[in-house]
Amino acid sequence: MINRQRLVDEFISLVKIDSLSKQERKMADALLEKLKDMGYEPYEDETGSKIGGNAGNVICHIKGEKAKPALLLMAHMDTVVPGISKNPSIEGDIIKTDGTTVLGGDDLAGIAVILETVKSLKEDGTPFGDLYVAFTVCEEGGLYGARNLDLSKLPVSYAFILDEGGPIGQIAVKAPFYNRFEVIFQGRAAHAGLEPEKGLSAIMLASKAISDMPNFGRIDEESTSNIGTIKGGEVRNIVCESCKIEGEVRSLSEEKINRYTDEILDHFKTVTESMGGTVQINMERMYPGFNISETDDIISLLKEASKDSGIPLKLHATGGGSDTNIINGAGIPAVNISVGMENVHSKNEIIRISNLEKACHFLTAIIKAAHKR
Repeated sequence: MINRQRLVDEFISLVKIDSLSKQERKMADALLEKLKDMGYEPYEDETGSKIGGNAGNVICHIKGEKAKPALLLMAHMDTVVPGISKNPSIEGDIIKTDGTTVLGGDDLAGIAVILETVKSLKEDGTPFGDLYVAFTVCEEGGLYGARNLDLSKLPVSYAFILDEGGPIGQIAVKAPFYNRFEVIFQGRAAHAGLEPEKGLSAIMLASKAISDMPNFGRIDEESTSNIGTIKGGEVRNIVCESCKIEGEVRSLSEEKINRYTDEILDHFKTVTESMGGTVQINMERMYPGFNISETDDIISLLKEASKDSGIPLKLHATGGGSDTNIINGAGIPAVNISVGMENVHSKNEIIRISNLEKACHFLTAIIKAAHKR
């Protein structure tokens, strides 16, 4: 049986640990200790040193019946800002903070649900196949933990990432490809009062290119783009020589993201060169998209879990990325399942205790459904 009070206490204890991206040391240490206290042998990989962080991914093999499908259960350790000195409180069914920070249910709720579910399975003597648990670092900063996870050491059939909001039973089965880009516009410096005509403002180059930018915002039902930052200039009396912008393109379609990204970056180059400037463009595919068909075997397993638990499935497409993108990209069927987080990445973030408990029941049903195979 799921222990409601233990689940709440676990979640509260995790929330009180500061764990910003690349600063997950205290969280990793706490999770290593918790898993050891449960009788397992967790380990930490070397991701921290690879990404300039102070902790790596925490991984644990929970041995089950070898003849059954092995499952990977994942959640991430890092939280967004403002996330220092979080002060959680309980009001009825709701857990929230004092309003000065995020709660960190994204994704400490996922961690708490995994830990309580595993404890419950062990206590109840419920049979299950091999389980691999991975608590990743720096998901919020670019999925860096998952990108550096050695999946060759995790021989699993399916992966379930607990990092989704909405009602319990909501499953993200589609997510976009993601490109990020940096464009540096180069003009000419000159004294703004004495000889401005000798200068070429990089800020003007950037503003002209952005104002006429194709494919901005909501491009179509599958695709979006954005310019998130613009930085340029040193002082007000010098014509700006250099200006940098950062942006992104997302699409559920790989063909579309490639085409839209090329059109945007070609436009920046053409506009800038026509005005006498130059550009330096850096573009990176941060992660692949995924599209799980309703006929795929992992969905069949979820339908069995839904029937057994009485929790309805709601399959949907998300516009955000998660560790799920990386796992699918590596060839392991993976979905992102809801743990009931609400108003994430804001000071109004909350989570309902009833949803945490329900998420444990649903995850238990998934593990039992896999054992039937």
